[in-house]
Amino acid sequence: MGEESSGKIRKSGEKEMIKKILYTFLSLVIILAAGCGYTTRSMVYSEYRTIYIAPFANKVNITQDSASGNKYKIYRPMLETEVTRAVNNKYLFDGNLKPVSKESADVLLKGELVDFRRDPLRYTDDEQIYEYRINIVVNIGLWNNKTDQLIWQENNFTGDFTYFVSGPNAKSEGTAVNDAIADLARRIVERTVEQW
Repeated sequence: MGEESSGKIRKSGEKEMIKKILYTFLSLVIILAAGCGYTTRSMVYSEYRTIYIAPFANKVNITQDSASGNKYKIYRPMLETEVTRAVNNKYLFDGNLKPVSKESADVLLKGELVDFRRDPLRYTDDEQIYEYRINIVVNIGLWNNKTDQLIWQENNFTGDFTYFVSGPNAKSEGTAVNDAIADLARRIVERTVEQW
């Protein structure tokens, strides 16, 4: 009788364990099924698959005084070309809109570089600049290439990067400008593919 009752207890324990495993499994299935509405794909309308990135025009007026603490705006030759290249590469990396020629594109991105600044952010005790922010500002618009209708437009759209000129986190201005260009390209692609 003792062996028979211990066998029943063992089978009862095994049934409870199976029930717990089954309950956990079903709970996971329900949780995963509830999350099926989430996607990492683009919010871009299904009619748009390709994009043409028009070369950015340089409209920075370097002769005008800057409103910031600097006496003059800074200038970097061919910055508009670097911005165009970075935006094009970011679309290639993102994969939601494929960069193509103007004739075969569904949408057209037009942009112009309107400001390029290096703003001081922090000073040392002896009034030396310790930290800067690079700002690259563009006006951009996305157009339906077939109907020539404006889909959206953003003025003073900014990419930026903050950097230190000394210390363990110091970066060169050239590196900071490249990082600001990358930030601008990322923001432009996100603006285009995530929400219209």
